[in-house]
Parts: sequence; C-alpha cells; structure tokens
Amino acid sequence: MTKKNLNTQSLDVIFDRMVEVMDHSKRDIFIISEQSRQSFEEMKVELEIIRSNIEIVILEGDTLEANSRLARNRLAEVSKNFDSYDEPQVRSAYETANEIQINLLIKRNEEKQLRQRRDELERRLQGLLEMIDRADQLVNQVNIVMNYLTSDLKNVGAALENAKIKQDFTLKIIEAQEEERKRLSREIHDGPAQMLANVLLRTDLINLTYEQRGGDEAMKEIIELKTMVRNALSEVRRIIYDLRPMALDDLGLIPTLRKYISTIEEYNPTKKINFQAFGEDNRMQTNFEVAIFRLVQECLTNSIKHGKFSEAWVKVEWLQQKMNIIVKDNGVGFDPQVAKDKSFGLIGMQERVDLLEGTMKIISSPGKGTTILFSIPLKEK
Repeated sequence: MTKKNLNTQSLDVIFDRMVEVMDHSKRDIFIISEQSRQSFEEMKVELEIIRSNIEIVILEGDTLEANSRLARNRLAEVSKNFDSYDEPQVRSAYETANEIQINLLIKRNEEKQLRQRRDELERRLQGLLEMIDRADQLVNQVNIVMNYLTSDLKNVGAALENAKIKQDFTLKIIEAQEEERKRLSREIHDGPAQMLANVLLRTDLINLTYEQRGGDEAMKEIIELKTMVRNALSEVRRIIYDLRPMALDDLGLIPTLRKYISTIEEYNPTKKINFQAFGEDNRMQTNFEVAIFRLVQECLTNSIKHGKFSEAWVKVEWLQQKMNIIVKDNGVGFDPQVAKDKSFGLIGMQERVDLLEGTMKIISSPGKGTTILFSIPLKEK
C-alpha cells in the first residue's frame, strides 16, 4: 500500500468520523429543541391560568376595597356617635372593618405574587423562544455542513486535481510570460534593432558616397535609407500591435478584428481567413473588448501553430442580451477530451470565458478541422 493510498484512506476515515459526530450533535440539538418546545407550551398554559387568576384577584380586591370604604365609614359613624350604639354594635363595626382590611391585604399580596410569577414566566418563555430559534439555526447549519461533507467533499479528489491544474496553469502563465519576453527581445534585436544599426551605417555611407561619387549617388542611398526606416517602423508597429492593438481603444472590437485578421493574412500568405459580423456593433467596456479580442486571437494563433489550416472563418453575432463568436478552420483537428487537460491555451481561454460569465464549446476531431463557439452575455454599461 502506497503512502498516497494510506493518506486517502485516512482522509476518508476522518470524513466519516466528522459526519458521525455531526449527526450525533444534530440529534442532541434536536432533542434539546423539542424539550424546550414542550416546556414552552407548558409554560404558556400556566401563564394563561395565572393571567386569568390575576384578573379574578383584581376584581375580588376591588370589591374588598369598596367594602373596606363602607366599613370604615360605618366605623367612623359608630365612633362619632358612640353613645348611640351599644357595645355589640361597636365591636361588630370594628371587627367587620378589621376583617375586610385583612382580607384586602391578603388579596393585594396574592395579586403581587401572581404578577411576579407572570413576569417570571414571560421572561422564561422569551428565553425558551430564543433557545428554540438558536437550536433551529444550529440544526440548519449542521445540515448544511453535513450536506457539504457528504456531497461536495465527495468530489474533493476532482477539486484537488483541478487545483493542481490551476497551479500548473499559473506556472505556465509565468513560463509563457518569460517566453514572450524572450520572443520580443529576439524580434526587437533581429528586426528593428538590426535595421536601426544598418541605418546608422548607411548614414556614414551616404557621407562617403557624396564625397566620392557626388549628389546623385548619395540621393539613391538616401532613398534606400528611407525604405529601411519605413520597414523598421512597420516592424515596430507590428510588434506593438501584437502586444495590444491601439485601434481597440479608438475604433472598437469589430474594426480591430478586421485589421488583425488582415495583418495575419499579410504575414501568412498561404492562409485565408474569412470574417463576418452580424448585428449592431456596440462599444463595450475596454476590458470586455480586450478579453473577446484575446479569445479570437488565441483561437487563430492555435490554428496557425497547430491546426495547419488553409482557410478559417471568424463570425461575430450581436444579439440583444449576448454575443456569439465562432472561430472555425479546416485544419488537422484534434480530440478535445485528450487535449483538454494538457492544453494550457484551452485552459486559458476557458478561464477568460469564465471571467466574462460566458460559455465555450469545442467541436473537433482528428482530420476534420476545429470549431470553437463562444457565447458571452452582454451587460449594461
């Protein structure tokens, strides 16, 4: 058994234990929640009884309060006219007033206790309600985690593999950047730099020609010098255009694509590229236009490098809410399933399409050419 397999098995055991613990925790939380609900319902019933008792006690207290006033009035009258009443009547007035007062105090105290119990129950009910809500939230969160553990993490191997591809892709980007710098260095050295060096030598030669052969011969050299400078300027413009077409900012996507395809045909005389645009050409955000331009550029670059085509077609269709792009060639084709994970050019295009929230579809097979379809949603400016 290899270390890799051992680690995979250990990871599976850890996941199983995590799921088991989460499941037990969910059951425990559910039991606590149900017990809290039961207590909540019991307290609600008790609270309703206490509220009803408070109403009864208040009514009884109010009655005793009224009777107490009458008894006090009777006692005041007896005390005022003491000589008019006999001893039993006086004693009865005092005892009646005292008894009613004692009963009133008892009722008021009972009312106070009932109110305290009511307030305590209301606080406990509020606390139970909050506990039930938290328990329900915890159960939902545990369910989400368990679904993630039991479903999404089943694809952890594919996710790790995808992360590995992304890492390799990043390294390839760095490598491609370095290669691009080397290519630019070579192109500038072999092209404009050599041409400008020849211009300097030619200027010295013009001076010498003028002194030895006269003005007519020197003028011929100047004409050739102008041709060399014009060629150097054209080469510099080509290099700059490959880096970023300036027409994209000024003219927009469609005119820039036309010019770019024309430039490709100029530098590749054996290649025929047909371009068509349908619908209204709308200006978009700069980054949006650059991304779409790079998609077409990458497709054509791959076709030139690997497709070995003689004719290609680029079609751009503007719709109300999206734009469709088709890049097709009659080259040697390839198997998309075999090349998908190995071609960092295709991965790069997919990354760019994902950033645009679009879709990419590749139709190809060996010997039957290649067709790549892009569908890009158009967002409001």
